[in-house]
Amino acid sequence: MTALPSGLSLRTAHRIDDIPSRTFYAIARLRQEVFVVEQDCVYLDLDGRDLEPGTVQLWVEDATGGIAATIRILAEDAQEPGLRSIGRVVTAPAWRGRGVAGALLEAGIAACAGRPILLHAQSHLAEWYARFGFAPCGPGFLEDGIPHTPMRRG
Repeated sequence: MTALPSGLSLRTAHRIDDIPSRTFYAIARLRQEVFVVEQDCVYLDLDGRDLEPGTVQLWVEDATGGIAATIRILAEDAQEPGLRSIGRVVTAPAWRGRGVAGALLEAGIAACAGRPILLHAQSHLAEWYARFGFAPCGPGFLEDGIPHTPMRRG
């Protein structure tokens, strides 16, 4: 597994109630700063799925509690028994290009415990996800004006 840069720690919560409210606020704020403001996509990030049983949140924080990166894993058993999806993959601008996202994604894959994983990659990142064993599994599509590629591992 890829090591995180010095001073960063990986955190995991299997229930939203296990995340301190200020930490979840910081996670939600980072998701909004990147997806809504930076990428100019107006959508409801807090879609209710963070509250679902089986949802796992992983994040990387610095010594002050600042969020460097985060992902969300959802149980997609209604779609396919055992299927998991990884989404809301986001890295704070100050931490990009430093291996944080890769280490976090590896931790997310490990948290899925060998189950098949689905994700909707922004198409310009499809090759990056392929390095972690994901392969395209359907036609590309536009989401909020951004090309996406459905990808699957396992």
